[in-house]
Amino acid sequence: MGVEGVYARTALYVDLVERLEQYITRQRDPQAEVLRFPPVMSRTQLEKSGYLKSFPNLLGCVCALHGSEAAIRSAVERYDNGGDWTSSLTSSDLVLSPAACYPVYPIAAARGALPPGGLKFDIEADVFRHEPSLSLDRLQSFRMREFVRIGAPDEIVQFREQWMARAPRMAADLGLPHTMDVANDPFFGRVGKVMAVSQRQQALKFELLIPYYQGAAPTACMSFNYHREHFGQVWGIRDEQGEPAHTSCVAFGIDRLAVALFANHGLDLKKWPAATRSALAL
Repeated sequence: MGVEGVYARTALYVDLVERLEQYITRQRDPQAEVLRFPPVMSRTQLEKSGYLKSFPNLLGCVCALHGSEAAIRSAVERYDNGGDWTSSLTSSDLVLSPAACYPVYPIAAARGALPPGGLKFDIEADVFRHEPSLSLDRLQSFRMREFVRIGAPDEIVQFREQWMARAPRMAADLGLPHTMDVANDPFFGRVGKVMAVSQRQQALKFELLIPYYQGAAPTACMSFNYHREHFGQVWGIRDEQGEPAHTSCVAFGIDRLAVALFANHGLDLKKWPAATRSALAL
């Protein structure tokens, strides 16, 4: 669409994504609350979450022409005369959501003390990360589906372990070659390198890796993240013992999974493996 990492979706692609979404829905805990978020979120909430300390280079802020009619018209006229109208933009109270789960924590916090057994969510959003690339496994705008768990430490550890055991079976259902490995987020700068090492040492993040073709470097298509008490402390979410709640999320890269399916099985869905066709109700 004229910008690296931004693509239109064909009917074939959209249909496959819808079937993939339905397959993931069938894996959902029946007690999970379903929330769907827009592609934008509160700038204040994201700042409070600490995102700027970790990934400022990936963030996109929604800017607009503010001010009087004369000031806005002056910016437009500057463009008409070959000038740069964007110099008049100033930030709004919105940012482009960099991950689907960020809006759910203040929502959970606003409800007060956690109920017995904590909270479970099925959430999704179209998200944005400013990392232009010609590679199909690194889009700037993409869909992210997440299962989020908020509760006591033992509940969170159990949740993540169960999903790490379950994910390879899902990949097998879809007929996709895969491996599981410890990972780290792309933290920014020199301090970020230390944070990445710490994240790996504590095994706080694992990824399900799928190659797009034989011999290709594998792409992370699912991730299993343990945030410990970070969001519990930031938002004042308390578990039944009054301690800061722990959180975890299992993230499905919907576009990465869809591309992996086409790359591995081809464009003719009728020729896909029987197990894959059954899983996706093709």
